Amino acid sequence: MMDYGAKIYIAGHTGMVGSAILRKLTQLGYTNLVYQPRQKLDLCDKKAVEIFFREERPEYVFIAAAKVGGIYANMSYPADFIYNNLMIQTNLIDASYRYQVKKLLFLGSSCIYPRFTPQPMKEEYLLTGLLEPTNEPYAIAKIAGIKMCQAYNRQYNTNFIAVMPTNLYGINDNFDLETAHVLPALIRKIHEAKVAGRPYVEIWGTGTPRREFLYVDDLADACIFLMNHYNERDIINIGTGKDISIKELADLLKTIIGFQGEFQWDNSKPDGTPRKLLDVSKINRLGWKAKVSLEEGIRKTYQWYLEEGIHG
Repeated sequence: MMDYGAKIYIAGHTGMVGSAILRKLTQLGYTNLVYQPRQKLDLCDKKAVEIFFREERPEYVFIAAAKVGGIYANMSYPADFIYNNLMIQTNLIDASYRYQVKKLLFLGSSCIYPRFTPQPMKEEYLLTGLLEPTNEPYAIAKIAGIKMCQAYNRQYNTNFIAVMPTNLYGINDNFDLETAHVLPALIRKIHEAKVAGRPYVEIWGTGTPRREFLYVDDLADACIFLMNHYNERDIINIGTGKDISIKELADLLKTIIGFQGEFQWDNSKPDGTPRKLLDVSKINRLGWKAKVSLEEGIRKTYQWYLEEGIHG
């Protein structure tokens, strides 16, 4: 287990996931946390990363730094998604080995499982079928990160674990309509329609795909739990074990936000993977379960969105 005075590096501490991990570690009493803003440490720069590790010598590393986005962003910037993610994780994983990091946690994603996979998705289903075309470059990069962790474990006897979180949302989420994931994008669209008094909101796809959503503070809790209690080489899923259709999600958001209009579904736009539900029996057996319900998490997220004044 991590000592409360151990030096812990959170890569990507300003993002939704990294900031949640930083917040949770601080709440739990960890006192020796290190991090650098992107302006001071470019994680795509191998030399800069090596200098940082040589100077700081972290004992534990959380890799929450990544280029992420929804369907539109993945389709628009495929080269950015594969290049940036490959560079970030390669530099961090290799530096962690070279500077004797005791343990590293790498964040994968449920969207890197095959497009047509039995549901719920078990860890062993990874690489058993074709990927979802809309996010293939991102998925290939993340799969490379997982395999890199496993390869270093085999060759160098490192303790690098890889986790597979489901769709995330919460405080510090991205609400930019060009790059946001579905839940924050819908929050912004529905809120702005409500404020403007518009009669309807247009939503991509048919509304039939089903998605699982995990509040980011629950993910942070799970990551710290696994850093302290999980040492296996195989990947492990993190989720709620419950899913909801995009139409049901839109209706829930409509109620929470107080929008009086209707939804118009643009069937010409892609739906993405038909269903993504993780099998979370493995992490549940270890003693961890998600605590925040979807409605509670959405209410917290929407309140933060309003208070931050980032809604236009």
